[in-house]
Amino acid sequence: MISIIYPYRDREEIRVKRSLDSLAQQSNRDFKVVFLDFGSIFAKAATIKMLTQNYDFVTYLYSYHCYQPWSRAKAINIGLQEVTTPYVFVADVDMIFSHDFIEKLISIQNPNQAVFFKVGFLDHKESIQLKPFDQYKINFFSQVGAKGLSLFPLDALNKIHGFDEFLHFWGAEDEDVHNRLENAGYQSVFYDQEILMLHQWHITYRKSESKGLSQDLQLTNISRINLEHLLDNKKQKKTIVNLKQWGKSISKTEFEVLENNKEAFFIKNKKESISHFLFVILPNFKGGVLNVIFQKDDFQNSLKYYVKKRLSKAVPEYYSLKEINDKVLLHLISFYSGCNYFYIVGNDLKSIQLKIKKE
Repeated sequence: MISIIYPYRDREEIRVKRSLDSLAQQSNRDFKVVFLDFGSIFAKAATIKMLTQNYDFVTYLYSYHCYQPWSRAKAINIGLQEVTTPYVFVADVDMIFSHDFIEKLISIQNPNQAVFFKVGFLDHKESIQLKPFDQYKINFFSQVGAKGLSLFPLDALNKIHGFDEFLHFWGAEDEDVHNRLENAGYQSVFYDQEILMLHQWHITYRKSESKGLSQDLQLTNISRINLEHLLDNKKQKKTIVNLKQWGKSISKTEFEVLENNKEAFFIKNKKESISHFLFVILPNFKGGVLNVIFQKDDFQNSLKYYVKKRLSKAVPEYYSLKEINDKVLLHLISFYSGCNYFYIVGNDLKSIQLKIKKE
């Protein structure tokens, strides 16, 4: 038997249904699905959970990462904790599978190999059609550098502590895990003999990025930072990552500890205040919930500030809330990834709240 992990958050129901329907039509039913919902909004989670109950091969699991940035690496690792089969395929809710997909996986499984697959990408119009697999018109194909859809020996992934949980938002986690498996003595093989998967269209992460502050959590240049991390892991010939812990889910009880904490204090956007928080307050806080709201200093918009600045008088230096967002988020994923935290940009884009539980 093979396990399939679906890392998921907030995608539309019809997309998920198309993917699961293609698995329901498999010629070989010797598989099961771990559907890991990485903190979808509760209404969407309820809808998707109900959908998955229509498929007897799916186990739906929810991790309360609701107010944390997306990390495919973390979502996969949480799913890995539930896998007991010798082999695991890392999937995507965008995939439509050929009817003999599972049969092919079983035929090529090898304890010494990680296998990634050539994928056919559909355009928007073709993605919303309901057709037999071989009648879809493919727009373009993935190349050897795209390693996101892969079959792994479970033992191999466990030995290297899964996917690198530094990696958030978008990019690098797939190539990195293959690099580290190769460093550990496993082969990385590209299966391109035939197309077994079709990718439903969606807007790319890069095109959806905003230069300003957004409620949809974003971090400027994170793709480049992830690439730099990938290259550094490769240069150091790393095999094992996530040295403290990996694959940790957040429970409802842990979520409610933060949700119920209402005692916030405010930090203005002065540069020295932000630096003091990141390098003094945050690392030295222990034994509870730290609840802070970042806001713009009213003085920054005052006539007095404007006049003093025009006269080259001493005035505070400020970060924009977008700059604070980027600094705090990068700090969190770099040093506090294993902590339970909320990170929420206000509806009016005039505040950022961080709640973090530290032992």
